[in-house]
Parts: sequence; C-alpha cells; structure tokens
Amino acid sequence: MRLWRWRRNALRRRCDVIEAWVVLAAWGLAVVGGLLAAVTSAGAAERVFDRQRSGRQAVSAVLTEDAPAQAHIRAVHNNRVWVTVRWTVPDGSVRTGEARVVPDTAAGSRVTVWTDERDRLVSAPLSPMESAVQAAVLGALAAVGTGGAVWGGVRVVRGRVDRWRMKQWAAEWREFGPRWGRMTG
Repeated sequence: MRLWRWRRNALRRRCDVIEAWVVLAAWGLAVVGGLLAAVTSAGAAERVFDRQRSGRQAVSAVLTEDAPAQAHIRAVHNNRVWVTVRWTVPDGSVRTGEARVVPDTAAGSRVTVWTDERDRLVSAPLSPMESAVQAAVLGALAAVGTGGAVWGGVRVVRGRVDRWRMKQWAAEWREFGPRWGRMTG
C-alpha cells in the first residue's frame, strides 16, 4: 500500500506520480542540502572564530578607580562590574577604556583585558572548545533551516497537486455521477 503511487493500477493518476516524485526529490534535497548547509555554515563559523582568536591579544591593564562593591543594573555580567582601565599600546601611547572586573577591586590593581588589532578593548575570544560548540550549533540550525525551507516548498507543491487532483475528480464526477445514480436505483 505504501508505494501505490509507483505501481501501475487503475486508480493511479498522473498527479499521484508527480506527487510521489516531488516527495522523493524533497527527501533527497532535504538530506543532502541539510548536510551541505550544516558543513558549510559550521566551517564558516569556525573560520570566523579562528580569525577572531588570532586578531585579539591579551594585555595587562591597571584600574584607574576602585571597582564598586556591588554591580549596578547596567553593569551586571558574570558578577563583574564596569571600571575604567588604562593600558599601554605597542607604540608606547596610553589608552583608557571600560572593562569588566571583579567587584571591590582596588585602584592600581592589574587585570587582563583583550584588545583588537586597532588596540581597542574587545571581549575575550572564544576558546577552541566554545567555538567548536557554537559552530556545531550554527551548523545544526542551518540544517534545520534548510529542511524547513524544503518542507515549506513541498507543502506548496503538494497543495497545488491536491487542487489539481480535486479538479480532476470533480470533472470525472460530473461526467460519471449521473450514470452512477441510475445504476443504483
């Protein structure tokens, strides 16, 4: 019964064969396209994370003020507070900016901050394990998105095939319906 659209029989119509091919093609496209999207997006994410790691460097900075003992609402992140820090760039000039530090740290304390190639403060890069997990999640999302797009396209095509089938049935019923009533009575 499952493969009735593929076998020759009196009830099979052209629209049934088209629908069977559309569903088969959709499964193939969903599997192959999903895998391809997953591998491509995960690889792209890994390359972005690798570039991010290579473009950031750890720098020693000094707190210019005492860190508050409690975090303000805007400053809460991993139980850290925002404080102004000062660091020296390779050309010898001094820069200042805001960085997150442990609450109640005294002014003059040394902390490690991360800078980019323009010596601006940035967040710490992801570790290789964190970037692998995020790349895998992005790959899985790409696969699911590809499968969802294929499924949506198949629903549209199958809806049109169903309308086509209903029109055929209506036309045939108009032709044979009146004769059917005479046979039963």
